[in-house]
Amino acid sequence: MGPVPLSAAAGFATGLSLIMAIGAQNAFVLRQGIRRHAVLAVVVICALSDALLITLGVGGLGAVVTAWPEALTVVGLVGGGFLLCYGALAARRAVRPSALHAGGVAAPSRRRAVLTCLAVTWLNPHVYLDTMLLLGSVAAGHGTFRWAFGLGAVLASACWFAALGFGARLLSGFFARPSSWRVLDGLVAGTMITMGVLLVTGT
Repeated sequence: MGPVPLSAAAGFATGLSLIMAIGAQNAFVLRQGIRRHAVLAVVVICALSDALLITLGVGGLGAVVTAWPEALTVVGLVGGGFLLCYGALAARRAVRPSALHAGGVAAPSRRRAVLTCLAVTWLNPHVYLDTMLLLGSVAAGHGTFRWAFGLGAVLASACWFAALGFGARLLSGFFARPSSWRVLDGLVAGTMITMGVLLVTGT
């Protein structure tokens, strides 16, 4: 295997290892996938956002992230507040669950899902650190093959979000029971609130 495929494979593996970590974005995509609501829009937003940030990181703009720590602090405070609010709503749903059927609560609008996805994606400073700084730094180590590494990381992101979003529907039968939604929303609430507290406190 030549250096280009090797760099691309390294990018795919590195990107996948970072993006698979449990976080607010993955929790949101999973929930949308199970509900089969605005899944394509959510997957596309997440994949394109990662592609843009990874490209900027490979291009060397990761240094901007470290040069403006105040900007990350502001993003963290705003994003943390948003996640705390979203987590509180998820906790409320956990207390008052509804089944995934015609008698359940009406699905929110596509616009609301898109705006929430954008907020979960872009108001998390860890996204910038992982994609622009970390992946950008690792890509720089591949020299002239750094763009192959970046392409591998972009493909990993697209594959992960597509699998998470569209594959989640396989669990829809299990989540036809209100008790199952109680568990899922409890996990989502815990994830969102934990991430929110960490962002607000700067830890």
